[in-house]
Parts: sequence; C-alpha cells; structure tokens
Amino acid sequence: MSKKKLLIFHPALAPYRVDQFNAIARLFELHVVFIFDNVWNHKFDQSKLQEKLIFEYSFLLKGPRIKGRVFRFGMVKKIRQVNPEIIIGYEYSFTTLYLILLKKLGIIKQQIGSMIDDSLEISRHIQSGMRDRVRSFSVKHLDYLIVLSDEVADFYQTKFSLDKKRVIVSPLFQDPLRLRKDAGKLVPLAKTHFQKFNLKNKKVLLFVGRFIPEKGLLNFIEIITPILKEDPEVRLVLVGDGTEREKIQGSIEKHGVQNSVVLAGRYEGDELLAWYHCASAFALPSFYEPFGAVVNEALIFGLKVFCSQFAGSSYLTTPGEDALFNPNDIDQSRLALKIFLGHIPVKESIDETLAPVRMRIDYNKVFDGWKKSMYD
Repeated sequence: MSKKKLLIFHPALAPYRVDQFNAIARLFELHVVFIFDNVWNHKFDQSKLQEKLIFEYSFLLKGPRIKGRVFRFGMVKKIRQVNPEIIIGYEYSFTTLYLILLKKLGIIKQQIGSMIDDSLEISRHIQSGMRDRVRSFSVKHLDYLIVLSDEVADFYQTKFSLDKKRVIVSPLFQDPLRLRKDAGKLVPLAKTHFQKFNLKNKKVLLFVGRFIPEKGLLNFIEIITPILKEDPEVRLVLVGDGTEREKIQGSIEKHGVQNSVVLAGRYEGDELLAWYHCASAFALPSFYEPFGAVVNEALIFGLKVFCSQFAGSSYLTTPGEDALFNPNDIDQSRLALKIFLGHIPVKESIDETLAPVRMRIDYNKVFDGWKKSMYD
C-alpha cells in the first residue's frame, strides 16, 4: 500500500506535537506548514525540536493578523507544490475557512479536514455564538475532524450526526521511550534540582506550565494554603513563567507560605523532564485547558495526578489513583487535595531509576482511526 500525501497547516511546533506528527508521518507522506516560527508566548528551542522530526516541513509567515487571527499568503501555491491528496487545517481558523472556500470554488479538489484541540467541556460549552456558528458551518463542509479523545468524538458524532469515519481520534501524546531514554542524564539533573530547592523528605507537588490566568494558579494557592500551613512536609513547586508571576509571588507572600512554595523558574528539554523525577505527584488546576500535555508527561514519569476536571487530558487519569476536582469549588477542592496528598509518599531522595510509566494509551492503536478513515 503506497502512502497518501498529507498536508497539514499548523500554527507552530511545540514539544508535545513532535511524537504526534512523527507518528502521522509513518502513515502518510507528510508535509507540515507552520504559520508561526514559534508557539505564541513560548520560547521553545526550535532547532532542537526540528532535529527530532522525520517529515518535511516549511513555513508561511507573511499575512495579516486580525484580532488575534491570522491569514497566510501562499497557501494555494504551497498546496500545488506539495500536491497532497488530503489537506488538514486547525481549529475553526481563517486557515480552515479558507480551505473550505477554495474547495467550494473548485480551486482545490482534495479532501479537507481540521485538527480540533477542544476538550469535552469546551466542546459542550462553546465560548461564543459566533464560534458556534462557525463551527456548525465548518463541520458541514469538512471531510474530517481530528479530535483528542473518544469522548469528544462521540460528542461530534451525536451533535452533528456525523459518520464515524469523519471523526478521527488522535490524542496529543508523547512517546515514553523518547522522553525516558536519557535516564542517565535526567537522574543527575533531578538530583541538582532536589538539592538546590531543599526538597529532601518532602511531599513534592509539581506544577509545570505558563503562569497565566487560565492555569488557575492564584486560585490553587488559595486552595492549598491551609494544607501547607498544617503539613510542613508538603512543598508546592511551580515550574514555569508568565504574566501572572508577580501576582503569584504576591499571593504566596500574602498567605505567608514562602517556605512551602517554590517558584523554580522556566526549564526546557532534559532539565524540565528531570523535574518529574523530583516530584511525589503532579497538579494541573486549570480553569480552561483544551488538553494539557503536561498530564501526559507526568503519567509517563509515573506520577499520580491531581487534575482539574476542565482539562481535556483528564480522561487519561485513573479513578482511585488520580483525582479530579472542580477548581471553582475551593472547599471541595481543598478536601479532595488533602485526601490525595494523604496517599502521596514523601520524597526521601532521587532514585537511580525512573518510576514505571502510568500511561493508559495503547500506542499501537492510536492511529487506527487515520488508517480506517483515509485508507479504507
């Protein structure tokens, strides 16, 4: 069976997309066109990420920006150069709407689709009437929707009466073998973090991500403060940076928990991954989170997860081992966190071996939907 040519237009390359795109490239002759040279509000080392890619890629960086949305010149030229059989846009963006227009005008003949990163919560409670109308219009004219979970696929199939082959489940995942292959590097780095921030004999609750309102960190400090004051063994470690850093620092000082909260700073690559080996457990307290690839990473490194019910990746957690909570309910969240931390071990030292993987994804079946929809 010869590979079909697949062209994907995508905003930018992020670490959590590398394995997803590489896996797609094993099924298709893939070309990805990035419309930004880096992820908005991030400074990922693109040269290191690009070294890991096994497919062809290029950039379209010129075009207008209108209220946060962009249009890129040169899409038709790129389509003609690549000459794909299938073209995939992203979300309900100008890019996706332009592909629909090109097909309706007969300028392109290919099958078209879009990668939709919305969680089930976001899918059910769409942000605005305009987005709802754009979504309804797009769904009618797209051949494929690529979504992150079975639950979101069921939502689209039911709401829009779609054939199962039109909705492809393609979760954001990272390959455990790739992330864990350099354990020899991660362990020494973890020991450095552990010693630098005095984490010995502590229950280390880790957060990794941007310090922005959607992540709910200010709210989480309200939730965890009484626990930190009651239990001197607990340490909250916040790894990252962002617009709310000063507010977070101020909240920590206001509540008098400076000795129990670590603002570790921003890390990338192996230095970031080493933090998972330092932790006793992981927390994601987001109010709004289409997916949340950090949950995937935490499970790959064997951590139990205290996860907002609004995170798309919450479906990866295991009832009875991990815990879901509603960050809008501070009292119930605090009770759930106290119970969760009661089952989390103290981190006495850095083990020489990594904890077993806790991921529940069957990587051999992840892309069955792509094959059944686009090859059968």
